[in-house]
Amino acid sequence: MSLLGVVIELAFVVVAMLATATLALVGPRRLSAAIRDFRWRFRVCLLPVVALVTVLAIRWSTVDVVMRLERRVLGTNITPILFEIEQAVFPENPVIVLQSFQSPELTSFFVFVYIYGYAFLLLFPFVAYFALEDAEELRTLILAFTANYAIGLVCYVFFIAYGPRNFDPLLFEGLLYDAFPQSRMLTNQVNQSTNVFPSLHTSLSMTVFFLAVLTRRKYPVWVPISGVLAISVVVSTMYLGIHWFSDVVAGTILAVVSVYVGRNYTVQEIAGSVRQYLGTGFNRIGRADGD
Repeated sequence: MSLLGVVIELAFVVVAMLATATLALVGPRRLSAAIRDFRWRFRVCLLPVVALVTVLAIRWSTVDVVMRLERRVLGTNITPILFEIEQAVFPENPVIVLQSFQSPELTSFFVFVYIYGYAFLLLFPFVAYFALEDAEELRTLILAFTANYAIGLVCYVFFIAYGPRNFDPLLFEGLLYDAFPQSRMLTNQVNQSTNVFPSLHTSLSMTVFFLAVLTRRKYPVWVPISGVLAISVVVSTMYLGIHWFSDVVAGTILAVVSVYVGRNYTVQEIAGSVRQYLGTGFNRIGRADGD
């Protein structure tokens, strides 16, 4: 199957999941009303959307630059450290424990969750929060996603880390590509083998779940659904040999930070804080040069 075929299949399955969830949880009337009255939602969320698009554009357009920075200038390979920490903390590595339960059925489930369930989990909140009368939750979601990607990009520059399947293929199995070889074409387009610490699959999934808990009065049924999916995605990253337990912990912490940023700050406030921080730094450098 070609890359186009994989993308079409992914889009078909995810759209079907989105349509089903939208009808069941949002309802056609609420969604239709939101679409008719979309202008003010667009105005409220314009800056967060611009911020998210900018961060994603920077991430995808600077892949080669980031790789050179992390490998030749800033990056430190922390993979052995992650492995040694988990060896010291656990009687047996969590990835090995999870993979010891492998079966064709379980592998198929985690492959589906890692690819299709993850895409659905990230996209459905945009539909659900767009349909609300208050656009604050949608703004929070977009800003929280922006924080995830921005902080994750910085971590990937400073920390080189390879997943279990790449660290020691004899000790850890790469079950994703064994069970679904076509996924290699897709993942190679959107990820690098060193983009491991923290796990963005974990951070974004847990961000969705944490926001679902915070908005439980508006979509109560979404809380258990997102919780099961998010935890399944987290477990799938280790079961498939993609991430360490340490990556998952770091990803969960990143999710907490991102939700806090999304709930408590605006794009203007974040930009102001960054300008103030950079200005202070440049002033210190200037004073040091003057001395």
